[in-house]
Amino acid sequence: MVVSFAGRFLAVDWGTTNRRVYLIEDGAVVRTERDDLGVTSVEDFDAAVSGIRAKFGDLPLLLAGMVGSNIGWRVAPYVAAPAGIDALAANLLRIDPRTAIVPGVSTLANGRADVMRGEEVQLLGGVAAGLVPADALLAQPGTHCKWVEMRAGRIADFTTAMTGELFALLRTHGVLAAQLQGDVTANAAFLAGVEEARRRDLAASLFGIRAAKLLGTRDDGDAASFASGLLIGSDVAARLDGSPHDGVHILSSPELGALYTAAIQANGRTATLVDSHAAFIAGIIAIESRIQ
Repeated sequence: MVVSFAGRFLAVDWGTTNRRVYLIEDGAVVRTERDDLGVTSVEDFDAAVSGIRAKFGDLPLLLAGMVGSNIGWRVAPYVAAPAGIDALAANLLRIDPRTAIVPGVSTLANGRADVMRGEEVQLLGGVAAGLVPADALLAQPGTHCKWVEMRAGRIADFTTAMTGELFALLRTHGVLAAQLQGDVTANAAFLAGVEEARRRDLAASLFGIRAAKLLGTRDDGDAASFASGLLIGSDVAARLDGSPHDGVHILSSPELGALYTAAIQANGRTATLVDSHAAFIAGIIAIESRIQ
């Protein structure tokens, strides 16, 4: 027997390295808690879920994110784009009558495979909450930045760029690592990197960071911001090339959102920062309301 969540439930945004639990009653969050128990830190998911219920209440549980991946608890399906709230609610992976995992979204547009898992709740929640228009270009910066075309309130198509991961690798491996340990801000060096990205010659421009040090034309204190601007600028320029949208809505933390805002504005478009936590809550509540 499938049990209705009936408006009072626990929602978990469960990623690779952290998770956030929400106690939701009648469409409002009454309690929330974040910890570092991402899926890669959990050996026994049954015990972990029992622990959540012991702490927050013996309630129905709706999970989203990497908990539904091949490194998580169970592999939830992918729903093919275009996909909206109804499609996600109709394709939940039921662990038991009171526990379910939200599916991810996939695309094979133009022969290019892409997937998302967890971001779909924020994206559709942003529309459900009126935080973004039903037709819009959305960006979700992070280790892997998602660029999403929303049409009629659904995820129509999307592209994932490994922008954040590339920067992290450059900071920890290779000849540039020692130069890239400084803080990153949307300063003049960052904007210079965004401008350099217009050359569309990323590999050569990255080596230019080392050459600039050897020739004394750029201070190492600016190298991290320049490299970040170069990578984010390349990502932004590629996504905006040919896009009909005048602006981009960014679902992100304020810190990372500020960098993408600067790069988007430098490319002649407007940027609007959206509260990603509010978007997730709106999305998970919208999915819960459609559970049969």
